[in-house]
Amino acid sequence: MDRWLLVFSTFFFFAAVVRTVIALRGRVFRRSRFNFAMIALGFGLQTAFLSVRGHAVGRCPITNLFEVFVFLAWSVALTYMLVGPGYRLSLMGAFTAPVVFLLQLFALLAPIDTPHPSRLTPNTWLEFHASISIIAYGAFALACVAGVMYLLQERQLKTHELSSIFYHLPPLPTLFSAITRLLWFGFALYTAGLISGFLTHEPLPRTKIVLAIAIWILYGAILQGRYLRSIAPRRIAALCVVAFAAALSLLWSIEFVAHHA
Repeated sequence: MDRWLLVFSTFFFFAAVVRTVIALRGRVFRRSRFNFAMIALGFGLQTAFLSVRGHAVGRCPITNLFEVFVFLAWSVALTYMLVGPGYRLSLMGAFTAPVVFLLQLFALLAPIDTPHPSRLTPNTWLEFHASISIIAYGAFALACVAGVMYLLQERQLKTHELSSIFYHLPPLPTLFSAITRLLWFGFALYTAGLISGFLTHEPLPRTKIVLAIAIWILYGAILQGRYLRSIAPRRIAALCVVAFAAALSLLWSIEFVAHHA
């Protein structure tokens, strides 16, 4: 039953993707609240799914890789709902919806929803560590989205081929400011998650510790390059895309609650 909530949620995100594709193919992109409405509805159903699943497992619903990916998709939508209005929410939604849709589609189709034989005993620090770290991933995902928007606008400026979407993009300085804020938000959350991982009183596999610290160093280096101005804004935007792709690929190895599965 809970999976149907996720299916309908995925449908709403897919509707936002289809609307964007039609607009881009027609070379006429107009501001609309449709994407925001679809994401809001999808987010509501995501929240309902996590609530139902959480009551079923007796703890935060991040007990297997399926739930981790759904929680990550929810975190991306949550971050968008929080920061979207400040950065042309309808257009950011056009870039955010495909990310959430693909994450949830993968979760629904991949055989990763492994059942648990019994309800699990909650560990407060472990729950905080896992949930706050995945929410940080959501902020990093939106920084990636803002990075793509930055690169798209800069390319159109350089080639002098301005499509209708160009006139709905925020100015480059505004986008760069959004990238910086999202990086700081995600980095602060990820740092809290990393520290709390050592307070769980649970065995910590060395490989997972190394990979988690590697992601922390990667994003720390991007922020350092931004404030020392040793990395150009365009490269910061590109690094946000590369860093999130790398972090997402490592999520297979950093399943925070795998040892409870």
